[in-house]
Order: sequence, then structure tokens, then C-alpha cells
Amino acid sequence: MNRLIGWLLMTSVLSTPVWAAPLTLEEALATVGAPHPDRMAAESELALARADRDQADSRQDFNLYLEGALRTGRRPDDDWKPDNVARIVARKPLFDFGRSAQAIAAADQEIEARQATLVNVGNLRRVDIMARYFDVLLADMQYAADNEMMAVTYVSWDNARKRFEVGQISKPELLRLEAAYQDVRERRHASQQRMSSTRQKLTHAMNRPGQLPSDLSEPVLPGNARPLPDYDSLLAWAIQKNPGILALRAQIEAAGARAAAARAGHNPMLEAEVAGGGYGRASSTRDELSAGLVFSIPLYQGGRVDARVARELAKKERVAAELEQLKRDLAEALYAGLQEVSWLRNSGRAAADTQIELKDWMLERARAEYELELKTNLGASMAETQLAQLRRKQVEYRLALALARLEALSGGSLPPVEGAKNE
Repeated sequence: MNRLIGWLLMTSVLSTPVWAAPLTLEEALATVGAPHPDRMAAESELALARADRDQADSRQDFNLYLEGALRTGRRPDDDWKPDNVARIVARKPLFDFGRSAQAIAAADQEIEARQATLVNVGNLRRVDIMARYFDVLLADMQYAADNEMMAVTYVSWDNARKRFEVGQISKPELLRLEAAYQDVRERRHASQQRMSSTRQKLTHAMNRPGQLPSDLSEPVLPGNARPLPDYDSLLAWAIQKNPGILALRAQIEAAGARAAAARAGHNPMLEAEVAGGGYGRASSTRDELSAGLVFSIPLYQGGRVDARVARELAKKERVAAELEQLKRDLAEALYAGLQEVSWLRNSGRAAADTQIELKDWMLERARAEYELELKTNLGASMAETQLAQLRRKQVEYRLALALARLEALSGGSLPPVEGAKNE
């Protein structure tokens, strides 16, 4: 009967479209590359960086433009005559003494920074999907335990009502049992809502909104037993591989290159020019077709160049400060992650296993007493056993997430451990 009630409640919770087959963790993680808003934003930033690179490279392209002027001029005989001009001019930069080269170098570094950011988004999405997947499994287990406990408290309350009618128990005792039932019922209702909300969050993380999975397969987590490097080795590896650090390093290089490009504004420029034109008034000093080199030397530009240089250098200092802070945050996160893994492996598992052993023993005793009609606490023991198993699953899921976060901080993979077998 309880199973039927649970099935009906599950059906009412998951009334939206669902997957027919049970969803696996591997299938969920396969959606990391889906067009999630976080990924789309990172991809757009990468596209902007590539467009800036094309723009910087286009500085060396030749320019073709049409010049025209409608004007009049006074001749020596004091007579005003039309002096219209139409010219087609082609101009190609030959040497800009560092402007284009530094601008291209800066754009290339920005592309590297955006690519590193895109990798980081993928790593973080993987951790998020795992967390949402585990949340659904835990919510289902919590609901099953609360549903079992609600059935137990309901039976106790229902029996108490019958005993109250014949005067075997007092009104306060009946109210106490009813309050216990209502508390568990409320807790079961909250668990039921978590079953739905955790599924919705999972579908959003997978970029599959509106497709709530009814069943999830229990994941196999062989990576929970992998050996880990010591803290110093892991930190050295992560500083070289962490996408956030790589992105900030590239941004520092980009700011330096932009400062060099701005500083090159003091340098001369050499361009080739070919022009052909028609004139409204003939003159021996005008050429209908001309070709030559144009050499420009900046003599005075006010404070524009110095201001651009100062701006880029200030940005470089700011990003350098962000990099140093990120290194510190990374060191703390790695240390905390290793401590969490050690705690879960050495203490969390042992405590959870002991609880399971205790609750299994209590369940067997309750089952024996139930068969002998000595006590009726079998349902409560079954619920407590489910909660003990839930605690054990929580340990394994937290361990998997802690390891996944360490991988994400380390650029997607952990460093090899000397003496460990490569699986």
C-alpha cells in the first residue's frame, strides 16, 4: 500500500514531460557542451576577441577611396573658374614601426584568455551537473525515508484514535501522536517538493528545461578511490594548468602589448600611394596618375599617446593584482579540498558504515519482534535504515564532488601520482 501511495505521489510530482529511460550520470555530463547561457556568454567573448584580432590585422590592408571636391578658384585675371576634383586613391601601409604588430600580439593574447575562460566554464558546468544529479538522488532517498516514517506515524495515530474512543488513552497523548504525524507529514511534503525542484535544477544545468527525468541511475564512482598527490605537487600543477590563472596571464601580456602599440604612436609611418584623378581645370602642376611613398613623422600629439599608454599599464597592474589574489584563493581551495577528501575517506565513510551496521542490526531485531508480535516498530526501523543508507550515499557523493572540484581547479585533470597505477 505504501509503495502504491509513493508511486502515485511521484506521478503527481513529475506531471511534466519526462525521459522514458533512466538518466545516467554519463548522459548528464555529456551535455556539458550544450548551448547553456554560461557557455554561450563565454563563446561570445571568444568571438569578440577573434573579431578584434581580425580588426588589428586589417591595419595592414590597403585602403581604396574616392575623393571629390566641388570648388572654384580665382585666376590671375581676377576671373573665377570652376576647379572641381575627383580622385581615386589606393594607399597601403608599409611600415608602422610596431603599431600593428603589437596590436595583433595583444589580440592573440586576448584570444588565449577567452579560450581559457571557455575551458573553465566547461569545468565548472561539469561540477554543477554532478552536484544537481546527486541532489536528485538524495532527494529521492529522503522522500522514501520520510514517506515510510509518515506511514508509521499515521498507523500509530490511527490506532490511538481507536484506543481513545474506548478510553484507553488520554486526549493529550492522542494529540501528541497526531502532532508527531503532522510533523512527519509536513517533512514528507517538503521532501516531495525537493524531488521536483532538484529535477528542475538538473534540467537547467543540462540545458534541457522542461524535460524532468523520472528516474536516475545510481552512478558508479570508481574515481573516489584514486590516489591524490601531496599538496605542494597539486598546487604547483594547478598554478600551471588552472584556466583562470592562464586567462589572467594572457590578459597581462595583452595589456603590455597594447601599451607598446600605444607607445608606437610616437613612431613614423611609411605608406605607398597610387592615385588617379580628373580635374575641372587643367594645370601643369597636376598629375592625372601618380604613385609614391608617403612618410609621416608625428611631431606633436598632445597627451593622447601618453594617456593611452598609462591606461594600459594601469590595467596591467590591476590584472596582475587579480592574478596574485587568484593564486592565493586557489591555494586555499586546493588545501580545503584535500582536507575534505581526507576527512570523507577516513572519518565520513567509517561513521556512515557504523550507522548502517547499527540500523541493520536494529532492523533485524525489529523484524524478529514484529514476527513474534512483541512490537510494531518495524516501519520506523526501516525508515531509520534508509536514512543511514542516505548518509552513506551523501559521503560518496560529496567525495566525488570534492574530487571533481579539485580537477576543475587543476585545469581538468589531476597530476600523476608516483607509484600509482594508471587506470
